[in-house]
Amino acid sequence: MALYSEKVMDHFRNPRNVGVIDNADGVGEVGNAKCGDIMKIYLKIDDDIVTDVKFETFGCGSAIASSSMATEMIKGKPVDQLLELTNKAVVEALDGLPAHKLHCSVLAEEAVKSALKDYYDRHGIEYDPKLLPDVSCDACHV
Repeated sequence: MALYSEKVMDHFRNPRNVGVIDNADGVGEVGNAKCGDIMKIYLKIDDDIVTDVKFETFGCGSAIASSSMATEMIKGKPVDQLLELTNKAVVEALDGLPAHKLHCSVLAEEAVKSALKDYYDRHGIEYDPKLLPDVSCDACHV
């Protein structure tokens, strides 16, 4: 059995939504150089819909694939559905990740939630802080 699924390899070799959004409505960055993976997600939101999403990821193939898949999963979605993105959903959409790479999917979820928190903070939108806590690199220790 191959270590990585076809979908992981496809999103690694042909990542979707790579880049920066100037004047993004929300930006989230998670990870650190110590754990080796850093993800940054940019959101463009119009009428409460994610109309564009881009990412920059410094990390392994699983981190890049997780970032790419997460952006595909939230593009075109209403803002209130972004909290529904889970690392488990990212892993399932990629047809699995090796156990020692699951932290990459956790970082993707956290990056999206961090960008959503930034969007809410910038626009004075109230939210439950338990749903959007400040994130650190806890995922690096999974």
